[in-house]
Amino acid sequence: MLDKFFKISERGSTVGTEVRGGIVTFFTMAYIVALNPLIIGLAKDADGKYIGGGDAPNLALIAAATALVAGVLSILMGVVANFPLALATGLGLNTFVAVGIASQMTWKDAMGLVVLEGIIITILVLTGFRTAVFRAVPTQLKIAISVGIGLFIALIGLVDSGFVRRTAQGPVPVTLGDGGELVGWPVVVFSFGLFLTIGLMIRKVKAALLLGIIVSTALAVAIESAFKIGPNFDGTNVNPKGWGLNVPAVPSDIVATPDFGLVGQFNLFGSFERVPLITALLLVFTLLLADFFDTMGTMTAIGQESGLNDKDGTPPNAERILLVDSLAAVAGVPLQFPATLLILNLHLALERVQELVSPQLLLAYSSCLQPSSPRLLQSFLTKQRCQLLSSLAS
Repeated sequence: MLDKFFKISERGSTVGTEVRGGIVTFFTMAYIVALNPLIIGLAKDADGKYIGGGDAPNLALIAAATALVAGVLSILMGVVANFPLALATGLGLNTFVAVGIASQMTWKDAMGLVVLEGIIITILVLTGFRTAVFRAVPTQLKIAISVGIGLFIALIGLVDSGFVRRTAQGPVPVTLGDGGELVGWPVVVFSFGLFLTIGLMIRKVKAALLLGIIVSTALAVAIESAFKIGPNFDGTNVNPKGWGLNVPAVPSDIVATPDFGLVGQFNLFGSFERVPLITALLLVFTLLLADFFDTMGTMTAIGQESGLNDKDGTPPNAERILLVDSLAAVAGVPLQFPATLLILNLHLALERVQELVSPQLLLAYSSCLQPSSPRLLQSFLTKQRCQLLSSLAS
């Protein structure tokens, strides 16, 4: 029944392969559950409050909502659109919401703007406008969108691993290592994980990416336990040989009951009382523009790599894919999960996974799950760009 509904055999895959591919997908996108709270949970709004209205950050609430929405909407994408895409937060847009929007109003007001953007883009799908634009844009241009984001992912991986660092003159990371030298255990672990995974991929080992993540993560935890390296910045002191956004360690609690207390905390029109009308409209337009074209690039690149696109480069069930993505923008925000976007292939055969993942993306993965915490993405990212990654790997 599952095979027939999802056309697994018809698309050249098996149920077992899909399960293994789903596990790999989970590992490669799980960092968002940790990184999203760091992006929006540590930013204060115009009233000096954190998301949820508190005087102190509550990262666990945001993580719970992030995981819930990603799971529900990824299932919805499979059931409704029957296309190999998972959905999760677009961290680049979330950064924009935290820094560019919430700083001008309350968090509830900022979330209200994102809900408005989601409603607008859903209307564009239902009226056929978004689909018409999608079909009008050349395939090469749509794939180029994924290329640009993929290159940014590679840069984030290099930054969080310690290969590339910020200079004293500005925030843009353009310096190799620490003063031109690669130092510290995080770089060693990162390099080990990268080359281990590349070697497994060359030898066509199934689950090469998954094995690389697991082995290098275990190595990072062991090294930290043995040498107590600590973070590269503890709020006061800088340690150039320390880990990135978090210190690898075995969690004290493996299982916990999630708290979804942030559900429904948004004010649909409150932003119009805090900023001028033209400002609010421009903020919505910015969110709309990014959401509109990001999805376009992602679904085209993944459809092409999986061999599902038609002769015109359009994925099957394009209207349904766009509809689910649009609804995700609306549904995610009430759960404090702004900018829910398509990010990752959940359905490709495991054999194809080795073709889709390049060393550049592995840079990001390794830095996320070992030397550093989830990388400060697009921002994955969001969002995995299969076409770019496979071309770079070759």
